[in-house]
Amino acid sequence: MDITIMIVDDEEQMRVLVKTFLQNVGYTVVQAANGIEALSKIKAKAPDLMLVDIMMPYMDGFTFAEEVKKIKDIPLIFLSAKGEEWDKVYGLRIGGDDYIVKPFHPGELLARIESVLRRAKIASLPATRFMFGPLILDIDSHTAMLDGQSLSLTLKEYELLHLLAKNKGKLFSREQLLHSIWGYGYTGSERTVDTHIKTLRLKLKSNSSLIQTIWGKGYKFEV
Repeated sequence: MDITIMIVDDEEQMRVLVKTFLQNVGYTVVQAANGIEALSKIKAKAPDLMLVDIMMPYMDGFTFAEEVKKIKDIPLIFLSAKGEEWDKVYGLRIGGDDYIVKPFHPGELLARIESVLRRAKIASLPATRFMFGPLILDIDSHTAMLDGQSLSLTLKEYELLHLLAKNKGKLFSREQLLHSIWGYGYTGSERTVDTHIKTLRLKLKSNSSLIQTIWGKGYKFEV
């Protein structure tokens, strides 16, 4: 099911970052720089969910949300740098489904969106995406994202990362990893595992410590 999300935020950089991330995980995204522009687009075609900044010109996010409710009951998540309790309570009382304080982690945003969509029964979202700290793995598409950015992985690199991540904290010997990923009929050496771990760590960059070496024993994934 194609799901459309509207981002309403006067900060262009924020809109672009969120749009890129959400498109990478399969959502259709439309943008609006303010409430007036967003209301016009909603009247033409309503999105399935909205991400709404609170502090915007012409019309703040709270006022915009109240105007939207007059048109259609659309699930709405407030995005704001304002983390005061009163703002959160007020946002939820006027019809917001969730409230996220900026800056936020892309994985948190994805989890909140999927939670709201499920509660709204807009889509029965299959549990194909899993989060492991800053890492998101999609088992259907065999893709990975780290801090909101796609990782370019080979199939074996993805399978190795997936095996380690879904068994977080479990120690795997090189032999176990070799048999699990390459199969018992593979005739290569255990150095193959070391090579793939090395390239994975390079691609994980500052998050390379997600894969830990237990000297003389093997590897494990830790968040």
